[in-house]
Amino acid sequence: MIRVDTPDDWGKPMSTLESDKKKGYILSSADDPIMSTISKRKRRAEESLDSVYYDKQPLAHYTPAPFSEELPPCLEPWRRVTREEALSGRVTRPIRVYADGIYDLFHAGHARALMQAKNLFPNTYLIVGVCSDNLTHSMKGYTVLSETERYEALRHCRYIDEIVRDAPWTCTSEFLDEHRVDFVAHDDIPYGAAGTDDVYKDIKAKGMFMATQRTEGISTSDIITRIVRDYDTYVRRNLARGYSAKDLNVSYINEKKFAIQNRVDRVKDKMKRVESKTKQVVRNIEGKSHELIQKWEEKSREFIGNFLEFFGADGTWNTFWRDGTSIIRQALSPPASPSRSPPDSPSSSRSTEGFDGLEGAEGGDPGAGGSGIEFSDSDSEED
Repeated sequence: MIRVDTPDDWGKPMSTLESDKKKGYILSSADDPIMSTISKRKRRAEESLDSVYYDKQPLAHYTPAPFSEELPPCLEPWRRVTREEALSGRVTRPIRVYADGIYDLFHAGHARALMQAKNLFPNTYLIVGVCSDNLTHSMKGYTVLSETERYEALRHCRYIDEIVRDAPWTCTSEFLDEHRVDFVAHDDIPYGAAGTDDVYKDIKAKGMFMATQRTEGISTSDIITRIVRDYDTYVRRNLARGYSAKDLNVSYINEKKFAIQNRVDRVKDKMKRVESKTKQVVRNIEGKSHELIQKWEEKSREFIGNFLEFFGADGTWNTFWRDGTSIIRQALSPPASPSRSPPDSPSSSRSTEGFDGLEGAEGGDPGAGGSGIEFSDSDSEED
């Protein structure tokens, strides 16, 4: 038994974020509600699915999706299942889902709609119908791509198992029975046509309709609007890439005007590149000048410090000069020898007093401090 979500869960619309409108569309599965819902459903279904099914169903297609007329006819009996049976998990065969459209300029919005259709049930066989050029031109308008190009673009979408060419504008009961369709997938917006306000009204009444969510911000009409809005830009782009004015249906005057504008733009781009390079050179010079100034400041501080260390007040030079001068002075003028009897010393005073006594004695004046000794003439002559 395959365990799946309840019918209420499977029937809930898968809405996108409000920011989709601003972003165009979301490609990140972590932030995308549609991808998140599909991933949860897949994980829950895969928990109890038999591995044989996945052995028979490769994860990726290695060949384009086949056209319906290329497949052999199926002779096995077939009965359309109801929504309740499909959601219950009791159906052993794949649930056949049909999605139709024009798919002009196949884009991410188309791919996301087909992804939702493919993931409506755990085991889905997706059939895609593509309307022909004649039918589309008569019912809706001209297309950019031909029907062959649109068929080929869809064949390489990974979600598609089969393609129906020249699909009808309105799905009739005979068409659905012929292709053994269980459900039809499309967005829930009423799609009017001649004689009806919604081509899916009968299918909705039968309970065969499964709604998908549109991707806001991207559609074929939006892409064409962008091209028309920027017509001059794309014409100049293609002219610059080698397309002729005749290929682009451009007049001679407009061709020359666009050629001049292209040359002007090239000159502007060249000037911008030169300006950018000049700014880069200036930035490099400024960076190097700052570096040189910084190195110069470091070297100057180092030089000043060395100069002060050598020539400063307490520097090596002054110290050497003072010491050298003192040595030279001592060598050139040594100090005088000390006197035997300095005049101010006590011994000098005593010596003077002795001589005074002697002088008094020579004068014969005992009171003058003499000793009273008298010398004879003979003694003085001998002396």
